[in-house]
Amino acid sequence: MVFSAWMRCSLTDLQDLYQTDYAAWAKRHVELLRSGRFAEMDIAHLLDELSDMSKSERRELESRLLILIAHVLKWEYQYPMLSERWREFDGRSWRASITEQRKQLAVLLRQSPGLKSVLAETILATYPDAVDLASKESRLPVETFPDACPYTAEQLLWDDFYPGSTTMSCNHD
Repeated sequence: MVFSAWMRCSLTDLQDLYQTDYAAWAKRHVELLRSGRFAEMDIAHLLDELSDMSKSERRELESRLLILIAHVLKWEYQYPMLSERWREFDGRSWRASITEQRKQLAVLLRQSPGLKSVLAETILATYPDAVDLASKESRLPVETFPDACPYTAEQLLWDDFYPGSTTMSCNHD
């Protein structure tokens, strides 16, 4: 009896349910979608949720690209100087960070393939912040780095891409 009453929620009931029990609200919408009962749906909150999901995925894409690009820049522009000064410096932590971001981006793009269509524009938009981060972390002047991103999406996502000397290309330990 409780389930059948729940199945006949009014729009007001659904709007209240959204505020009090999000999981039940979402489950109810799955049932409404499956049964084709679109007129009964809480469209306003559903649109908010779908929009927020998209924004959340975009923020994750931007965040992961920010760290990846910053560390690839540091690899190209700071690594050679540090490895010349300290023979024992091998960039292992940067390599680990680059590897981690590439893996997380691959998972994100596999789970949300629609993000591939905004990848290039997100790289362009994220690049200035990545330069700022690389500059702050490396203490190299911002002018050290190119004005525009010198890496393609394919390069950034390719496991074996480490700019600079070919001897630095991903010798996994």
